[in-house]
Amino acid sequence: MNPHEKAVSLIIPQIIDSIKIKKQRYIITLAGESGCGKSETAKIFVTELNKQGVSSMVLGQDNYFFLTPLANDAKRKEHPEWLGPHKEVNIVLLNNTLVQAINGSDTINVPCIDYDANIVRHENVSIEGIKVIIVEGTYTSLLKHIDTRIFIDADYKDTLKFRKIRSRGNEVNDPFVENILETEHKIIAGHKYLADFIITKDYDVISIK
Repeated sequence: MNPHEKAVSLIIPQIIDSIKIKKQRYIITLAGESGCGKSETAKIFVTELNKQGVSSMVLGQDNYFFLTPLANDAKRKEHPEWLGPHKEVNIVLLNNTLVQAINGSDTINVPCIDYDANIVRHENVSIEGIKVIIVEGTYTSLLKHIDTRIFIDADYKDTLKFRKIRSRGNEVNDPFVENILETEHKIIAGHKYLADFIITKDYDVISIK
């Protein structure tokens, strides 16, 4: 069992009854800094929930940026204040998508960033039969209508080795990127206090509520 599996195995037993009892779709957010394991943890949630007979899917906050990756990086360099959930990320659209899902829509329109082509495509995604939506991303703690908020409490210094393994371009050696990560750290440092569960950097789980 890898550390992410361990954390998920500790959380699911505490929420599975609430998931099954709720008549509407159940929404989980996974927040935390770059490289902390949000995407991997979200995938494990899907696998483990499926084992419990609960169909689930992942929505990624990274697809809800206003600008394409190259344009967003350029904007950050031109305007250092262009950073954070209420500037870069279309939180309103993501919230509206979740409201549609909660209200019983069987289809949602989801943006999908093609990093290679540097364009955004929009796709109609069927969510028929989906009971749980896991929304992963840096700022997802701020979303509304959430049933369970999870925060992975590892900062950008703790996640350095994972970011090296991931190796997105030259991000680990880029002083500009490191400065962005430091600023993001300051922005979301308090978001863990919104969480129902905190996954520590050692992958223990702290239940807050």
